[in-house]
Amino acid sequence: MGWLDAQVAVLTGGGSGLGRALVDTLLDEGAMVAVLEYSADKAEQLRTSCDPERVVVVEGDAGSFESNRQVVQAAVQKWGRLDTFIANAGLWDANRGVQDMSVEQIEAGFDDIFRLNVKAPLLGMKAAVDELRASNGSFIVSLSNSALYPGGGGPLYIASKHAGMGLVKQLAYELAPDVRVNGVAPAGMVTDLRGPASMGLEGAVFADAEASAKAVADKSALHRCPDPVDYTGAYVLLASRRYGITTSGSVLDVANAKGLIGRVADDLLAAR
Repeated sequence: MGWLDAQVAVLTGGGSGLGRALVDTLLDEGAMVAVLEYSADKAEQLRTSCDPERVVVVEGDAGSFESNRQVVQAAVQKWGRLDTFIANAGLWDANRGVQDMSVEQIEAGFDDIFRLNVKAPLLGMKAAVDELRASNGSFIVSLSNSALYPGGGGPLYIASKHAGMGLVKQLAYELAPDVRVNGVAPAGMVTDLRGPASMGLEGAVFADAEASAKAVADKSALHRCPDPVDYTGAYVLLASRRYGITTSGSVLDVANAKGLIGRVADDLLAAR
C-alpha cells in the first residue's frame, strides 16, 4: 500500500533529474502518471522504461496552454480522473548577475525564464483546475530555496522563483477549499537543469557530477549532496489525501543549507 494508491498525477518536466525521480517515486507510492516532456529523446526513454498501463507521456512545452491541456486530457482519458498536478519544469540563469548580462540577454532571458518558471504553472492550473476541483485534488509547484533566499542564482532566476511562491499563495487562496496548492523548495542537487538558449545557456548544466556533488556537500549543514530522489517525499506528503489534507498555501523548505547557499551556485559552475 502506497501513500498515493489509485491516484492520478500529471507531472511536467519528468524526463531527468528531479522530474525523473518524481516519476519513479509516484509510481512506487501507487499513482498513475501522465508526463509532459519537452525533449523527444527523454520522452522516448520514459516510454521504453515505464509500464504503459501506469505511465503516459506527452511531448510538449510546459509554457504552452495547449500542451498542458493535452497532458491533462491524456490522464483523464486513460484513468478517468486527475488528483494531482505537479508543475516541475523550469529554467535556471546559471547565476548570471545583472552586470554579467547584456540588455538583450536580460530582455530575452526574462521572457524565457518567467515563461517557464511562472507562466507555465499558471497555465498548468488553468488546464487542470476543473478536474482538480472535481476530485478535490492538489497542485504542487517545484520552486527552490531560491524562492526563499538570495544567492542560489542570478536576479532572473531568483525573481522568478519568488514570483512562483506568490503564485502558490494566491492560487491556494482562490481555489480553497476545493483544491490544495503548495510548493516544494529543494536546495542543491546534481541535475540536468538548464538555462535558456536565448542567453546562450542551453549547455550550462552541472556536467561534472562528482565535483558538483562535492560543492553542494561542502556548503551543506548535513555535509552531503542530496540525490534528486531525496526531495521527492515532500511531494508525496503534499499530494497525499491522508497526510497532506491540512496543508495549502505553503512552501515546504526541504533545503539543508540555510545561511550557506549564497556561494553554492558559483562553486558548482567553477567545478565544471
